[in-house]
This record gives sequence, structure tokens and C-alpha cells, in this order.
Amino acid sequence: MSQTKCGSPSGGNGGSGNLKWWQLPLMGIGCTIGTGYFLGSSIGIMMTGPSIVISFVLAALGTYIVFNVLAQMTAEDPQKGSFCAYAKKAFGHWAGFSCGWNYWLSNILVMGSQLTALSILSRFWFDQVPLWVFAAGYAILSVIVVLTGTDGFDKVENILAVVKVAAILMFIIIAGATLLGWLDGDVKKPGLPDSPDDFFHDGFRGFWSSLIYAFYAFGGIEVIGLMAMQLKKKEDGPKAGKVMMFVLAGIYVISMGLAVTMVFQGAFDDKESPFVTALADYHLAFFPHVFNGAIIIAGFSTMTASLFGVTNLLCTMSEDGDAPSLFSKKIKKLKDLPLASLGLGAAGLLASIITALLMPGKIYEYITTAAGILLLYNWLFILISSLKVLKQKMWSKVFSGVGLLLIVASISGTLAEKTIRPGFYVSILLAAIIGIASFFMRKVWRKTETG
Repeated sequence: MSQTKCGSPSGGNGGSGNLKWWQLPLMGIGCTIGTGYFLGSSIGIMMTGPSIVISFVLAALGTYIVFNVLAQMTAEDPQKGSFCAYAKKAFGHWAGFSCGWNYWLSNILVMGSQLTALSILSRFWFDQVPLWVFAAGYAILSVIVVLTGTDGFDKVENILAVVKVAAILMFIIIAGATLLGWLDGDVKKPGLPDSPDDFFHDGFRGFWSSLIYAFYAFGGIEVIGLMAMQLKKKEDGPKAGKVMMFVLAGIYVISMGLAVTMVFQGAFDDKESPFVTALADYHLAFFPHVFNGAIIIAGFSTMTASLFGVTNLLCTMSEDGDAPSLFSKKIKKLKDLPLASLGLGAAGLLASIITALLMPGKIYEYITTAAGILLLYNWLFILISSLKVLKQKMWSKVFSGVGLLLIVASISGTLAEKTIRPGFYVSILLAAIIGIASFFMRKVWRKTETG
């Protein structure tokens, strides 16, 4: 069985690609819209009420700033390690190592929680089937998609992206029809808030805490940083990012705005999608089934994108000496797939699933919240790295500063809400463990450099 070293995330040479610019936004939407938006946004609404719309606007701005500088760095200096390579270039080996393992660990934990959520949602139709059966089935299916290589992954993500966007557009159309009185139903609606107390349900504290859930909904752009390497023209990255963020922000803000004006805040439940809640009183028999399917597709899509991302990033980290050399080997007969890297990702996913099924819900919830915060730490790395790597004009630096403030506000907002505060402490612990590991790796790096 012949082997080859890591090339680009798709097995190429890292310098060329065949991806057209308009395909990247489609993949970006596919990798981004997930259970964080379809389910997690309910918690944000419960915390802050209609002002969740403002949270999403700010999160969209912060996400765009991060993606824009990442795309600029990719256009100027294409690197298969993407954000980790730029962190290393800006601050040294420790930064690239920490960034890579931070991303790997956070995604493994997030994938486990998504897989558990998918299994629970699937019991909506098959309530007698054990959770582990669904978890195993989705995990195997996800691995199969990654085994098809970059081309297969691209096609699957593009199809799933269309399905997810179609589900959201369906909600927007139906919700619009109800507001115009085109659908039968004597339902009392809260309408537009007419006072600050109505708009900000729990004042500034609730709004501050809700930011993390808005940012969760935009999680996944790191994978697009890796996929940007496959653009025919790397300089098209920023343009692709603008289109992606415009579409995402538009459908997020409009759908959120409709949801909070259709039902009173007390009706929302953290175990149900806000869009299902918004239309519950209209007795549309098909809608819960369609949207449950859409949420499953969304979760599976983002989980598979995360598995694809950690598989290829671990391969690149191995080449850079940040992981054992075994993980940099690709199997030619399997579309140049880094099989050992995929195997470790699958093993980590299995461990995460078992932990999710056995550990008490609250404890695992803290871990997955921490994993989401770890992803935002990577966004901070991206922004700070860009300040050193890119030659930016003053207004661009100010723009990056705004992004830093928004992300810090989102992370620190978890301290304002006691139910998610432990997740912040766990994220600090996990980051500290990675930092300690990078400290002990210094001797290995010195030997490599002198050897």
C-alpha cells in the first residue's frame, strides 16, 4: 500500500486548486449552519428576548472580520496549515502548536455533542431505538463521506447546504404568510417590542450572555480557511467571504426577527428549535417533521465538516513536527487520505460519544460549552496573527480591533450567566493543558531545528 506525504488539505501540492470563488461561500454556508443555529439560538432568545437579533448582527460582523483577515492571509501567503501556520509565523512554534491542538480538541468535543443531539432528534420518529445505534450510524456515515476525498466532501456539503438554506427559507416564507394573515389561526402575537424592557428581556446582562449563542451559530469558518487553499485564484477569498457572510447574516437575522415577533418569549424552550416553537400554534402537521429532518442534516453536515477539518489539519501538524509523523502519511489508493489522522479523529469522536452518553448532562454540557469557547480562542489567534502578518492600513487595524472586542465580549459574557459559567472555567483549564504541552515540546523543536 503506497503512501505519500501531506500536501494540501485535499492532497494536492498546496499551491493550486480548481475551486471557483462562488463555490466557497456555498461550502461555507454548508459548514456553518448547524445545531448551534437551529437549536442553540433558543437559549439566546430565552436570555435576552428580541434583542437576540442585535446579538446576531454583532456576531455576523465579528465573524466577517475574522474570515476577511484569514482570506487575506491566504491570498498573500497560501499555507496548508491555514490559521495555525499564520499563528506560527507571527508568534513562533508554540503558537502554531497550541492553535492546532486547541482546534483539534474543541472540534472532537463539539462533534461528540452534535452526534448525541442527532441521535436524540432521530428518536422523534424511532423512539424505541437505542441512542448508541443512531450515534454509531451517523459516525460511520460521516467517516464514509470523508473517505470519498475532497471532491466527494465538496459535493455532499454543497447538497446539504442547499437543503439547510431551503429549510430556513421555508420558515421565512411560512412565517411571513402568517404575519400577513394568509394562514388560518387565531394566534396572539407579541409583535414588535415597544419598550427597552421588552426588547432586552434581562437587561444588559442577558444581552451580554446571549452573544456566545449568536457566535456559536457562525462557528465553522475555520474549515473554510483550509478549503480556501483550493481556490483557483486565492485573491478571490475575501470576495467569497463577503458573499457568504451577507447570505448567512441575512437569513439568520430575518429568521430570528420573525421568530421573536410571532410568539412570546416564555414559549421558547432550549430543547426545541425556535422556528418550530414559532409555528407550533398553526398546527402545520408537516413542519415539525421537515424541520427535525433539517436540523439532523445541519448537525450531520457541520459534524462531517469538522471531521474533515481536523483530519487534514492533524496531517499538516504532523509534517510540522507538532504531532507524530505517522499522521502525515497519506494512502494513495484511498484518494491520498491521511488514514491515521482520520483514525485518531474517529477514535476521539468515539470517546466523545461514550462520554456524552455516560456522563451527567450538565457536566458534559460544560465541556461542550468550553469547546465552543476554545474555537473562539482560535478566532482571537487569527485576528492577533493578522496584525503581525499583514501590512494593514490604520482603518483595517481598527476593524480588527473591533473584531477582537466583539469576541472578547462574547467569551466574557459566559461569566455573566451562572448556568454556563463553568464552561468558561473548563475552557481555561483545557487551554492551560495545551499551553503546558507546548512548553514541554520546546526541547523537541530545538532538536529539530539544530538537527
